[in-house]
Amino acid sequence: MNILVTGTAGFIGFHVTKKLEELGMQVVGLDNLNNYYDVNLKLARLKALGFEQQNFDYGSINTKNNALSFIKCDLTDYESLNNLFSEFSFDAVIHLAAQAGVRYSIESPFSYVQSNLVGFSNILELCRHHKIKHLIYASSSSVYGDSKEIPFNEEQKTDAPISLYAATKKSNEVMAFAYSHLYGFKASGLRFFTVYGPWGRPDMAPILFAEAIQKGETIKVFNNGEMQRDFTFINDIVEGILGVLNMPNENLKHEVFNIGNSKPIDLMDFIREMEKQMGKKAVLKMMPMQPGDVKMTFADTKKLADCIEYRPNTSLEDGLRTFVTWFKNYNQLV
Repeated sequence: MNILVTGTAGFIGFHVTKKLEELGMQVVGLDNLNNYYDVNLKLARLKALGFEQQNFDYGSINTKNNALSFIKCDLTDYESLNNLFSEFSFDAVIHLAAQAGVRYSIESPFSYVQSNLVGFSNILELCRHHKIKHLIYASSSSVYGDSKEIPFNEEQKTDAPISLYAATKKSNEVMAFAYSHLYGFKASGLRFFTVYGPWGRPDMAPILFAEAIQKGETIKVFNNGEMQRDFTFINDIVEGILGVLNMPNENLKHEVFNIGNSKPIDLMDFIREMEKQMGKKAVLKMMPMQPGDVKMTFADTKKLADCIEYRPNTSLEDGLRTFVTWFKNYNQLV
C-alpha cells in the first residue's frame, strides 16, 4: 500500500510512520513543524525516522529511501497538497495532523479553526478527487464532553462538547460522514483516549510530571486529584490503527471507533507509579478543575474488538517503565 501519514512529526504520527515502514509499506509523512510545542522534539522524531537534517524546505520531498519520504507542508495549503496527492497516488490516508490540546483551544481558537476545520476539509476534498480508498482520521475522547454515561460507547450522543478542540473533532466526524456518504470512500474516525509513551507530547501529563519530578518542581494536580483517565500506551494505539487500516473495504461507509485501554486509572495512582519509575517523590500542588476538562474518561472498545480483535495489553507499570527509560535517555539523565 501507498500511504500518506499527516502529522508524522507528532507523537502518534511518528510511531505509526515507523511501524508502517517496518512493515514494508510505501509511506509519505507530512507535517508543518509548527511551534505549538518544542520543534526540536519534532525534529528529533524525524531524525529517529532517518531524516538527519534540521531544516526542511517547504513543499520539497525529502526521501530517506524508496519506502519513506517526508514533506513539510501545511494542511491549509490546498494547492501543495493537491500536487502531493497527484504525484503519489495514495491508496489510504492516515490523518493525524491537527492542532491539539484542550486548554490551548481556549487561548488560541483560530489555530484550531484553520488546522482542524479548514485543513480537514482540504483532506476530505483531496480524498474525494483522488479516489482514496480509505481515510483514517484522528478524533478524540473529548467529543463525549462531561458525559455521565460510563463507559463511553460510540452510540452515545456527542452533541455537547465542552471545549473548542472537542467541537472541532466532533465536526470532523460529521464532515467525514457526509463525504463518505456522498462520494463513496471508506472513512474511519478513531476516538483516542489519553495516549502516552515514548516520544510523547511535552504538554501532556507524562512529560510534565516526569520533568517536574526530575527537577524537584511542583506538579499541578487538577480537581484535587479526583480524576480518572483511560491511559492508553502508544503501542496499543498503533496496533489499533493498523488493524483499522487493514479492515476489508467491501462495505464503503463511515464508522467511528473508540480506541483506548478500557481501564480508567486514578490520577493519583498514575502519579505514584510515575514516582516509582522515576525513583523520586513528586511535589504536589492541588488545583481546582480547569475549563474544558472532564473528571473521567472510560472507553468501551467492544466495537473495535469485534471488528479487528483489538486487545490492548500494556499495563500502566510496563508502559510507564518504557516511557521513563526513553525520557531519561532523551534528556541524557542516564
